[in-house]
Amino acid sequence: METVFPFLETERLILREATEEDAKDMFVYLSDHLVVKHMGISACESVEEVLDEIEWYKSIYKNRTGIRWGITLKDSGKVIGSCGFLNRNPRHFRSEVGYELSREHWGKGIANEALERVLKFGFEQLELERIEALIEPKNLSSQKLVERQGFTREGLLRHYEYTNGKFDDLYMYSILKGDL
Repeated sequence: METVFPFLETERLILREATEEDAKDMFVYLSDHLVVKHMGISACESVEEVLDEIEWYKSIYKNRTGIRWGITLKDSGKVIGSCGFLNRNPRHFRSEVGYELSREHWGKGIANEALERVLKFGFEQLELERIEALIEPKNLSSQKLVERQGFTREGLLRHYEYTNGKFDDLYMYSILKGDL
């Protein structure tokens, strides 16, 4: 990966590195139980917890295991969500993708626009062959989002993760470079 954090742009969005200065904006959605419900994390209760999340973003980039962009609207510059890669495995040319978006921006095509740009970056710059999305069965909107992007549901991973005191089943979705 590049040493300078990549800056991505779409028609309405700027995807950039999230910084400590963004913590208050990020707290808005990371403290929302409906936003984090399917993410395998608890809602943040303080800005300090958001700073820990930003540190995690920095660590996965530094360790080359992922990259997470802050999603900002061009007209405001405010971080309203994030999108990016985690659990990157360069040896096998694959990575997982994840995302979340502030509830006030749901249903406007913003997550779709951000995800499309991030997938393009993954296939072109990171030279990924396969991108995976692990999605809880009850998260229908996320399933629809990845299906619109061309992902295929491969199957159900039973009790795949243990988060927030429970075992979670997850659908495995994937898209291959050749699917585009």
